[in-house]
Amino acid sequence: MFFFCFLQIFSQLYPQLKKIFFSHFFEENFTFFKFKFMNISKIAQLIGESVTLKLNETVGILQKQGEPVIHLGGGEPKSKAPLSAILAATAKINSAEVRYTPADGITELKQAIVRYTDDFYRRKVDLQNVLASSGAKQALMMAIQTLLNPSDEVIILVPYWVSYPSMVQMCGAVPVFVRAADGSFFPTMSEIIQKITPKTKAIIINSPNNPTGLLYPESFIAEMVQYCEKNDIYLFIDDIYHRLIFDNKRPISCFDYTDVATDNSKLILINGVSKQYAMTGFRIGWAVANRELIKIMAKLQGHQTSGPSVVLQVAAAAALTGIEPSVESLRINLENNRDILMAQLKTFDGIKVVKPDGTFYCFVDFRKYDADSMRLSQFLIDKVRVVTVPGIDFGMEGFLRISFCGTAKDIIDGIARIKWALEPDSPKELFIGDKKIIKTW
Repeated sequence: MFFFCFLQIFSQLYPQLKKIFFSHFFEENFTFFKFKFMNISKIAQLIGESVTLKLNETVGILQKQGEPVIHLGGGEPKSKAPLSAILAATAKINSAEVRYTPADGITELKQAIVRYTDDFYRRKVDLQNVLASSGAKQALMMAIQTLLNPSDEVIILVPYWVSYPSMVQMCGAVPVFVRAADGSFFPTMSEIIQKITPKTKAIIINSPNNPTGLLYPESFIAEMVQYCEKNDIYLFIDDIYHRLIFDNKRPISCFDYTDVATDNSKLILINGVSKQYAMTGFRIGWAVANRELIKIMAKLQGHQTSGPSVVLQVAAAAALTGIEPSVESLRINLENNRDILMAQLKTFDGIKVVKPDGTFYCFVDFRKYDADSMRLSQFLIDKVRVVTVPGIDFGMEGFLRISFCGTAKDIIDGIARIKWALEPDSPKELFIGDKKIIKTW
């Protein structure tokens, strides 16, 4: 009888007990229980979500809801892919001969990359020195997986692209961050050397840099190349923005500073069509390195993806060999947008900003307004529907990455909204679309 009464009382209280348990205990420990139940690997638990891809998802949701969102966090040019690329892809599809390719890429694309390397890097390489991948990110990942063992160390300069630390950690290796003592975006060679240990396997350089848009000085690149060649340290050169530079500055070729033959070199050049050809969705990138390393990278890639899509490889080859002025047109448009952004940012009282040399990013110091970049970024989304990327994800707190690859109107309107939200003496009301926002903070 007692047990029957207990069951009746418990059944009545169960919904409330369930709610209390889930809200106060389970949700706080959900990640632990999920990983424990699913037996997730330690590396998978360690890796966070890509913040830039997550922000793109947030933008898509807000747009579907009819919100007047302005995306100043994107890394995707708005110009169209070259017509030659579209026609080549269409022709390949129409042929109905869409088959597997060699794991390291089709000859047509690799020949185009060889010519590109000769034209823009002044380095003659062979087909065996080239690996085509599903994006520059995969090309870099193949190199990292080929070279790194657990506990190996990789030097990463701060600020860095968001994926570098996670890519290193996915191999069980250790990212070692080097910050400039003077608070700038340029760690010195001596500061880097101080972090090098017997476990140091590689260094990653991205110039022009995401998120700052700044070019590392040519003397620094030269010193870094020579140091790595001499000290048996691999140097990953992430050159995905190398032709998107401004103010009549010239692209820097890492090969200009070494006499070491490609097949004996420690340099691994990473590039692709995503940024300069506005072909982000095509997902074609490449690596140029010594042929023994490329051979092993191709072997790994063969097991992972069987190689990139033949349709997209054909399109990329056409873009690289085409005569359209698409890269220069994009570069000019970006330089103009950069100047518009700089003019808008100068109207703030409290920010600090360094003029970008290239890319389509600007890394802005907002610490006067809020030193917590994650909180500030979310505040701007919530209050004025402007998307930026928190600086903490690039290794520097208090900054926001602002992109200028959209329209001039988006830049002007987006910065105006940010200024209204942050400046204490701005008007109390602002219209965003057909909505009137009243400042209550």
